[in-house]
Amino acid sequence: MVPPDPPPSSQPDFESVPESDAPAADDTVTEPIEVVETERDPDMKGPSLLGSRSFFRLWMAQVVSSLGDWTGLVAVLAIAARVGGSSPEAAIGIVMSARLIPGFFLASVGGVLVDRLDRKKVMVYCDIGRGLVMASLPFVESVAGLFVASLFLEILTLLWSPAKEATVPNLVSARKLTTANSLSLAAAYGTFPLGSALFASLTKVAEFLGDNAGFLDFLTLNQESLAIYADVLTFFTSAFLISTLTIPRRRAAEAQEPVAEPEVDRSTGRGMEPARAFSRTIEEVKEGWQFIRTSPVVRSVMVGLGTGLIGGGMVAPLGPTFSTRVLHAGPAGFGLLLTALGMGVAIGVVGLSTVQRRLPHHVIFPLAVIGAGACMMVAVSMSSLGPTMLFITGMGICAGAVYVLGFTILQESVDDDLRGRIFATLYTLSRLCLLVSLTLAPLVAGALDGISESIFGGSISIGGLTVGLPGVRLTLWLGASIILVAGVLALRSLRAVRDEKSSGDAQSTRLPGSEPA
Repeated sequence: MVPPDPPPSSQPDFESVPESDAPAADDTVTEPIEVVETERDPDMKGPSLLGSRSFFRLWMAQVVSSLGDWTGLVAVLAIAARVGGSSPEAAIGIVMSARLIPGFFLASVGGVLVDRLDRKKVMVYCDIGRGLVMASLPFVESVAGLFVASLFLEILTLLWSPAKEATVPNLVSARKLTTANSLSLAAAYGTFPLGSALFASLTKVAEFLGDNAGFLDFLTLNQESLAIYADVLTFFTSAFLISTLTIPRRRAAEAQEPVAEPEVDRSTGRGMEPARAFSRTIEEVKEGWQFIRTSPVVRSVMVGLGTGLIGGGMVAPLGPTFSTRVLHAGPAGFGLLLTALGMGVAIGVVGLSTVQRRLPHHVIFPLAVIGAGACMMVAVSMSSLGPTMLFITGMGICAGAVYVLGFTILQESVDDDLRGRIFATLYTLSRLCLLVSLTLAPLVAGALDGISESIFGGSISIGGLTVGLPGVRLTLWLGASIILVAGVLALRSLRAVRDEKSSGDAQSTRLPGSEPA
């Protein structure tokens, strides 16, 4: 006798369940079924990317927004230098510090909000807010005003970025996450040269409008303000594109989650007393940190990405000095090194997207970290530009793979209801590590330079070969060593997880890089 169908109210609230995937009548389902409709968006029109029209629109929004971001950043720095008067460097430093401060204090709370609220609305409202803040900048004539505006921009970005990263796994299938993150990396950083070129081209446009559009004088049309208005337009365009997304929920269990307090919306905190709402927020922040602390997979990725940034970030402040003192190539040589690094990242991202289905992510990620450290170590040991560029390219290839695989592993390993907090923490950790690197690298280089001169006379001879030991080279060796240590720690941790999996121990997270059954 066939049992009667259950009442409609007991059916999971799936976005859509393909008929071929539905369980048979005699199947026993012991766990909530996850269903993701990512290959088709039948209710939407337009081109698709990775089988998802929604991801295509999200990616296009990121391309447009990133192009405006780079253009606007150059313009903001130009405004800061102009209003800074006799101290343009100090003005730029103050304005840029506003991009770092919010992450240290508000990122964890921002992650809680991203997990509570509708992520599409979060991204739309943040884009609109960023556009409005940018629209005010042409009328700001003080460093303090630029600082406050930059502060608000960064707060909104701290909400937008985790919401975007947490949304991607809901739009594409697990086997395409690596390619999706590669495209996101290309959108975020590949638009930098386009943004710089756009800012440069606005000089002629400003001159033309100044001569022929006098009725627009109230907009203070110049190269900087035109770049700002272009950035405003990109933010509003991004908000429109994101507003058209269809974002399915990944977990049917979310629709059936028991509510302890029926009169309170636990997902948003509405209806709670202020003290209870605040307490709940603190609890959710702690949940995110507890998950990072107890999950060896997530912890390994955090260590690999964050600690690797401490070592790799030293290239930025010390690169010009290394090019001048060691390679004798001057500023032009540093530009070539940056070009080699960028080409390496592009090769790594494209190559990884091509072969990623055949590679175990949890194995390749720590090996890529180690490879980046080894290439940096050898590159810094060179004394001519050509070989240094070769190994810097290798470092870029590994760094691109580290970024893409790190984000992919987190997206695969973290449940949807925690993902916003995890990515908010990652962004905070990245900012902190980069700040440490940018701040300490010049100081360490100066100290090691004095030690090297006093002990070794600035160089040592090994078998008739003289090796220069300036402080900048010693510091970059230290940075490469930090990356190597981070890679080894990540490798050991992920290998332990894999061994426990193979021995049958229960794990709270699925091994990243493995295909779903």
